[in-house]
Amino acid sequence: MPFNGLGLSDSLLKSIGELGFEKPTPVQAKAIPLILQGKDIIASAQTGTGKTAAFGLPTLDRLEPGKRIQCLVLEPTRELAQQVVDALESYSKHRKTRVGVVYGGVKYGRQKEMLERGVDILVATPGRLLDHIGQGNISLKNVQVLILDEVDRMLDMGFLPDVSRLIKMCPKERQTLFFSATIPAAIQSMMKWVLNDPEVIEIGRNRSAAETVTHAFYPVVEQQKYDLLIKLLEQTQFESVLIFTRTKLNADLISRRLERLKHSVGVLHSDRAQGERTAALKGFKSGKFEVLVATDIAARGLDIAGVTHVINYDVPLNAEDYVHRIGRTGRAEKEGDAFTLLTEDELKNAGAIEHYVGQKIARKKIENFNYMYSRLFEEEEKNASRKAKSRAYGRLSR
Repeated sequence: MPFNGLGLSDSLLKSIGELGFEKPTPVQAKAIPLILQGKDIIASAQTGTGKTAAFGLPTLDRLEPGKRIQCLVLEPTRELAQQVVDALESYSKHRKTRVGVVYGGVKYGRQKEMLERGVDILVATPGRLLDHIGQGNISLKNVQVLILDEVDRMLDMGFLPDVSRLIKMCPKERQTLFFSATIPAAIQSMMKWVLNDPEVIEIGRNRSAAETVTHAFYPVVEQQKYDLLIKLLEQTQFESVLIFTRTKLNADLISRRLERLKHSVGVLHSDRAQGERTAALKGFKSGKFEVLVATDIAARGLDIAGVTHVINYDVPLNAEDYVHRIGRTGRAEKEGDAFTLLTEDELKNAGAIEHYVGQKIARKKIENFNYMYSRLFEEEEKNASRKAKSRAYGRLSR
């Protein structure tokens, strides 16, 4: 069904037409009519499935511009909050809806001025929103639509107690929309008292990388990880590469070293000032930076188009995070490559990833690199030997 068959207003159809939206995604096709009917929903769908438009478009149609904070959208990170605001503003180009955002890392003054002018939709991270409420800058008494986005991520980051406090500050008579990639037990428990007879939307979980992504593990000893990273970059023709590290310290160290090698580099992690984070993300999206070094804050939800390569400097501890990380490349049917540096200590995590995605991930070595000995190479040689013997036996038995 096309967008014009979902019940959206002409002004929204005009906006999304100008944005190049052609056909609704599965979550949009299912969610938009239900939200327009005023239903509570719980939608389980992966990042990149069009969730922002799924809740944003019908919510814009349900609001009357001019009333203070009719809709509250809670997001786990500053970057996601800003991304949602940008999307809502683009959807409401031909409407008078006022959209505002509050998150940490920036001064209160401008946010307070924006709130005093009034907004119809407020997008916020939980901590900064509670701060503003405590200062008397915000009232949630007029909220008609409450949207909780990336709820499982908020659980992972320890935000659920703050989220529960904020929910209790909203009117009981409201529409509530839950969007989450997964629905663990803690979220199921919250749903029981937050949602009113919800409609359930489940879009199949994506446990694997897109078919357009070629991914591989590169075994290496810990002492040579950085050298191997540089060699990979030297031997790879990339337009934009996203490097993930497990720690903020490594992100800063790698970025400084790459800058000394004349790479244009942005850095994204939670210890960076908000202005730096915004500049890094904008610079990477615009092409000013060819490399973005980030912790997992960038892996979940952010829409970064045109990434040709993803390099995992560390194997992610969570198998699902691996799929989120490498999902930053190979988008919109374009080809992408994902490289993961693998040390002996990370072998267990690598096995968990292979189990999760349901396939063995190729181990590769770079030519003309002076490798130090690793037990991982023995494993690969044994596997290669077993395969050779198996092929030979197959030929003999014919």
